[in-house]
Amino acid sequence: MLPQPNNELDKKSFLIEEEAIDQRLDVFLAHNLNDYSRAQIQQWIKSDAVTVNGSVEKTNYRLRQHDTISVSIPPSPVISHQAQPITLDIIYEDDDLLVLNKAAGLTVHPGAGVPDHTLLNGLLHHDANLAHLPRAGIIHRLDKMTSGLMVVPKHEKSYHILSNAMQARLITRQYLALVKGSLIAGTTLDAPIGRHPKNRLKMAICDTGKPARTHIRIAHKYRHYTLLHCELETGRTHQIRVHCQMHGYPIVGDPLYAEKHSLVKGMDPDLRPIIQKFTRQALHAYRLAFTHPSTQQLCEFEAPLPDDMQLLIDALGLYDHPL
Repeated sequence: MLPQPNNELDKKSFLIEEEAIDQRLDVFLAHNLNDYSRAQIQQWIKSDAVTVNGSVEKTNYRLRQHDTISVSIPPSPVISHQAQPITLDIIYEDDDLLVLNKAAGLTVHPGAGVPDHTLLNGLLHHDANLAHLPRAGIIHRLDKMTSGLMVVPKHEKSYHILSNAMQARLITRQYLALVKGSLIAGTTLDAPIGRHPKNRLKMAICDTGKPARTHIRIAHKYRHYTLLHCELETGRTHQIRVHCQMHGYPIVGDPLYAEKHSLVKGMDPDLRPIIQKFTRQALHAYRLAFTHPSTQQLCEFEAPLPDDMQLLIDALGLYDHPL
C-alpha cells in the first residue's frame, strides 16, 4: 500500500529587516527555507503560493524593509507509478539516503516509450516512503546505457539538502570514458549544450544552450584509444558524450555520437570484433562524493568498471598497447 499524502499546507512568514533589504525574493527564501531547493521555491512563487504584503510578486522582486512574506508550502505529492521488483545494486544505505551502482541498460525514470520497469519503479519497491518525494528521490540521472553511481535521498529534508548541493555543484561526479583517438593532454571542455535542431534524440553544442563544463584528464593511453577521467562541473543531458564528440574523440560504442563501431584504420584485426560487439557508450560513473546531510561528514564512494567495459579495456591492453 502506498503512503497516504499529507494534504495540510505548511505556512511560513517572514518580516524583512534591514540586513535583507534589496535581496531577491527567491534568494531570500532559498536561504531561509534551506530544506527546499531554489528551483522549487521559484515554482511556488510562480504558482502564487508566495505573497509579499498580500500581493503576488515575481521571483526577482527586490525586498524592502518591513515587507511581510507569506509562504504556503504545498504538500509533497505521492508518486502514482507502480512499485516493481527490480534488482538494485545498493552499495550504501542509512536513514537519510542510499547510494546505488546503476547497471547499464536500466532507464532511470519512466518517459516516452518506457512506462515502467525503471530505476524509479525499483526504488518504490525497495522503499514505499520514497513515493512522497519527487521522482522517488532521484535528484540526478544517468543515461540508460551509462553505468555507475547515483545518490538517492530518502526523506524530504535530505532530498532538499542534496538537491541544493547538486544545484550548487557541491556533489562530485567523476566518470571513466573510453574514447576513440589518442589525446595528448587533459583539458576543460566548455561549450553550451542544447537540443539538436534536427534530431530530437540528440543534444548539440549551440549558442542558445545551457552552460556546460567538463574537466578531462588522461587515465591511460592506448595506440588508437584513450581512457579518460571526466569530472562534471555542470550536469547537462549527454554532456560528456557531446563534449567528447565536439573535441574530436567520441566515446567508443556511443550509438548517437560515435561513428559506426568506433573502428580505427590500422587497428589490430583481433580487436575489431571486440569493438564491434560493444554497442553502448563506454562510460561509467565510478566516483561520487558529497557532504552527508545529517552528519556533515564527507562521503566518498567508488564503483569498479562493469564487466563488459573491463573486458574491452583488457582487450585494448592486449591488442592496442602503444608501440
